[in-house]
Amino acid sequence: MRVVLILVIVAVAIGLRVLVRQRRRQRRLAVDPPDHGAAQTRRRFAVTANLGGVGLVARREILERVRGRIFRVGTIIILLAVGAAIVIPKIHSNHTTPPQRVGVVGSPNALLTQVITYSGKQGNVPVHVVTEQTEESAKTALRDGKLDVAIVEGDKILVNQPITSNSTTDMSTLVSVLATELGVLHAYQQAGLSGSQIEQVSGAKPVPVESLQSHNKNNQDVNRGTSVIGVILIFLMLNQYNTWILMGVMQEKASRVVEVLLAAVRPIQLLGGKVLGIGLVAMGQATLIVGFAFIVSKAVGSDLLRGTGGLLLLSDLVWLILGYAFYCWLFAAAGSTAERQDQVQTLALPLTLPILIAYVYSITVASSGNPSLLFKVLAYLPPTAPFAMPVLVGLDQVAWWQFLISVMLAIAGTAVMAWIAAGIYRRAVLKSGQRVKLSDLRGGPRRSRRQPGPIVDPA
Repeated sequence: MRVVLILVIVAVAIGLRVLVRQRRRQRRLAVDPPDHGAAQTRRRFAVTANLGGVGLVARREILERVRGRIFRVGTIIILLAVGAAIVIPKIHSNHTTPPQRVGVVGSPNALLTQVITYSGKQGNVPVHVVTEQTEESAKTALRDGKLDVAIVEGDKILVNQPITSNSTTDMSTLVSVLATELGVLHAYQQAGLSGSQIEQVSGAKPVPVESLQSHNKNNQDVNRGTSVIGVILIFLMLNQYNTWILMGVMQEKASRVVEVLLAAVRPIQLLGGKVLGIGLVAMGQATLIVGFAFIVSKAVGSDLLRGTGGLLLLSDLVWLILGYAFYCWLFAAAGSTAERQDQVQTLALPLTLPILIAYVYSITVASSGNPSLLFKVLAYLPPTAPFAMPVLVGLDQVAWWQFLISVMLAIAGTAVMAWIAAGIYRRAVLKSGQRVKLSDLRGGPRRSRRQPGPIVDPA
């Protein structure tokens, strides 16, 4: 375990070192650019040129976000948090509970030792049986802390401190089970059963229990926990990247950079490139986080992600993409109507409100495991489906055709939202120095009506 922790720390340190070197290299290139930069630029634009203006804007957004210090530091912090969430519980789970030392007064008795061992298994408490010659020596060992429990001739149990009814220590659990089992052993002996008969009766196996449902309860618990984690990640990433779009559009408009960009590309290309670029960054970061979590889990032998169905992970990824695709257009259109920080803060609350409500409701349902009819309806609405539908998948409360219907509705809602957002962006992004009103967004630019001039007689 210590080796794994050292490897994780070394990997993070190497990553930070590489980032620092890249930063220094970029500064050197900015001061003294190489002569072959034109050829590298042509090769670098080879892929994005196939997408036209959208590809160029998307590449610009990707480089701007990835090169930012906030993105790099934030990604490292997230990876460290994910690694700690996996490694720390594993470290604590590896700490073995010290066995309870049980002293037996009297001649060695194989049947009594078997009862003690069985009682430890029933109470999930490891035991170590020690033979004591006399009752006085057992009491002395109890006072000195050398023994935890002493059994005198199988007739009574001795402890050093009294045990209360609400005690939850290993010793109290062992004593409670042991007292019951010793009472059963005495009943067997009083009934005249021999040692072999008592051993046969005590070794009786419980009858098997068969379930009509093939789904395993352990998988249900794992899927429920994974649903909660998935909803949290979707909420955090939607908030982060939608805020990037909102702030980016507002800053471009306030600094008049958008006027320069619109001289080279159309408004729909600029908006589509911004959405595509930030979306690719989001998918890359999400893939990195999930891959890192699986690698660390495999390295330390953690069962945090073990038993998680591939369908649930695929569902979380699909709804992260669909949720971003729906909300990114809305945040981009809202950003085009603002040009100051206070206006952005005013717009952020109503835009984030449906996300926050769906997030809190989904966390509650995923934790309880009992979705209501209202929650099932919300799984088909595009604003709330990215949070509700993955929870239903984790709880095994939805069929494949219902999942497909929800996806189709989300795609249709995204298309409508994109069409509306493109119209708002086109009309509002160049309106600077004044507050954009709703009346300015409903239709196209107003045309001034010319008054008819006087009729001139050609004669």
